[in-house]
Amino acid sequence: MSNEYKAKIGTLVDSISESYKKECYIAPHDLGFLPNRTVIIDTTKALRQLVFPSYFGRTNFRREIQDYHIGELLVCIIESLTKQFTLALKHQAGKSGDLGEAECHQEAERICYEFMSKIPQIREFLATDVIAAFDGDPAAKSKDEIIFCYPGVFAISIHRLAHELYKLSVPLIPRIMSEYAHNITGIDIHPGATIGKYFFIDHGTGVVIGETAVIGEHVKIYQGVTLGALSTRGGQKLRGVRRHPCLEDEVTVYSGASILGGETVIGKGSVIGSNVFITKSVPEGTKVSIKSPELVFGERSKKEAPKQEQLSDIETI
Repeated sequence: MSNEYKAKIGTLVDSISESYKKECYIAPHDLGFLPNRTVIIDTTKALRQLVFPSYFGRTNFRREIQDYHIGELLVCIIESLTKQFTLALKHQAGKSGDLGEAECHQEAERICYEFMSKIPQIREFLATDVIAAFDGDPAAKSKDEIIFCYPGVFAISIHRLAHELYKLSVPLIPRIMSEYAHNITGIDIHPGATIGKYFFIDHGTGVVIGETAVIGEHVKIYQGVTLGALSTRGGQKLRGVRRHPCLEDEVTVYSGASILGGETVIGKGSVIGSNVFITKSVPEGTKVSIKSPELVFGERSKKEAPKQEQLSDIETI
């Protein structure tokens, strides 16, 4: 390594190191302060194995030794989550000074066991989501196909896990989980959103559901639907303020619809058509749609018409 090369590297090191001092919001943290995103995603996959036994990971699940399978998974998940919760809490405490290291670990253990106690309830809700997907999609051949393949079920399964952690005030980790699902499916559900049983997202790509959204039971939404805020110009001043709409039971929202605002309520049994933009409440049992645009049909000119030979070729193919 030449002296000239060493000098160039030294100059770059000094420059980047100086930027760490200036750009304090993206500066490196003390070692061990941040949770590990890769570990959290791997643990999320393990949680899905626990929720859907034999579908993911180990496929030789046998009922006669199911307690062994459950125990083995639980030990791995609890150890991983407790460590990641501790790191997340330490990171938060480093800013506020509320908890010491021992207190962070103790709190992480408490949260972990409380979270794991919710798994039976999460499975109960997810079972209804699978039923809703099967009943709502004539293309579905089986419930196995839905669990294996449907992006909406993938996204809602991660959401129901992340939502419980959100309710337990776990820093960072619920959002890492929800963004993992977002990256895989194109469905963006904030972990704070409250979603009832029998929820079905059909197709799913481009769906956005905001933090304070509330969704009832037997709700079905299609791709490209946004349940968003009217405005976020207030930034952090809006934290904790209801910004997103409420969909009551048995509502259907078709593709491309945008429903915005914390005071907007879509009444029970309503149907919202494609590409509708709603910022006001809709009464129960209402159908909302955009008037069909007028279509104009005209004859093509001879110059535009394909030659007969081309048509024959196409027909032959």
